[in-house]
Amino acid sequence: MAQKPEEDDKVRLDKWLWAARFYKTRALAKAAIESGKVHCRGERCKPGKEPRVGDEFVLRTGFDERTVVVRALSVVRRGAPQAQALYEETAESIERREKAAALRKAGELGVTTDGRPTKKQRRQLHQFHGSAG
Repeated sequence: MAQKPEEDDKVRLDKWLWAARFYKTRALAKAAIESGKVHCRGERCKPGKEPRVGDEFVLRTGFDERTVVVRALSVVRRGAPQAQALYEETAESIERREKAAALRKAGELGVTTDGRPTKKQRRQLHQFHGSAG
């Protein structure tokens, strides 16, 4: 009886994302795919899609958006060095992520609040929403 090889031509996308350590569990990978956070060629994917070597995927995780190219297939989750060999992130993607991280660190990107609104700001909010108070 032949054993199933670890690296296989037929591997599900959710399983590959899990093996490449983009998500902690297959369930999280599947949920991300189903919610539209994973795109291939500009289109949403399904968890059962079979990635091929050379395919390019756009993954959104948190604030970051990565563009990765599949370099190898695996159905087994291994250590980080082996997982990083499964894909290659594009140079533009790395540059974009670093810029966004620097802007977030500087506080220029995203919503920042100074805590609760002041009395004046609260009055303006109530006036804007048209409620009395």
